[in-house]
Amino acid sequence: MASRSPFQFPSRKNDLCALEQPTSAIRTLIVDDEPLARNNLALLLRVDPEIRIISESGSGMEAIAEIHKSKPDLLFLDVQMPECDGFDVLEFLGNHVPPAVIFVTAYDQYALRAFEAGALDYLLKPFDNARFDLALARAKEKIARGRNVPQKADRLVVKGTGQVWFVKLSDIDWIEAADYYACLHVGKRTHLLRRSMSELERELDQNAFCRIHRSSIVNLDRVERIELNEDGEHDVLFNTGVRLRLSRRYRKELESRLAEAGTRSRRSSDSC
Repeated sequence: MASRSPFQFPSRKNDLCALEQPTSAIRTLIVDDEPLARNNLALLLRVDPEIRIISESGSGMEAIAEIHKSKPDLLFLDVQMPECDGFDVLEFLGNHVPPAVIFVTAYDQYALRAFEAGALDYLLKPFDNARFDLALARAKEKIARGRNVPQKADRLVVKGTGQVWFVKLSDIDWIEAADYYACLHVGKRTHLLRRSMSELERELDQNAFCRIHRSSIVNLDRVERIELNEDGEHDVLFNTGVRLRLSRRYRKELESRLAEAGTRSRRSSDSC
């Protein structure tokens, strides 16, 4: 991996700047099973006064625990790690994925899957300083946009050929991953939105939507039941007849959300 001059180590002045970083500093976690790779990234990041490295993790499971504990803004994530790889990390995190995720790997065959999983960028080793700076600038921009959003929108803007659709979130039945896009299923219509599933999952109201699979997010109001299929796996059935596969990792979360939704509905009825 390309890195800055070996003589550009953080100075005592830089160390003092790190101590004086404002609360708006970008909290960053580096995850890689190779110590040298973690060190190279740390050297690149420490020269930026806007970045605060909160921790480094050498395994996927260690990263999951650290993310739940520290809630970083920015995650540099290796793909291939023993036992729990980068994609497993994001799947285990569910809607707790940090706002900006940059994959760092020597393998280009995972690029499409990385963007489907919600990665903001994909750094392919070896990369030069300009490529690294571009990825970091994108992360800063995205994190800044997220911090400036006052509240969640009640609709999504979908641009098509000569048309702009304003889709109410409550009208969406379910959302399906489609390469670099998300496919919104709204009744008999479908809309393609250039957003990742992980990004949408973080922005959607958790009381109304739930991830049930790597490639599916459902509107809880549409769910009628969970049913065991002939393969011994579980499916989610809608009141409209739609049947979707339920991943084992998301089953408990879905059942919990449905139970909470039922409780809120009963409380609302009692108050009336």
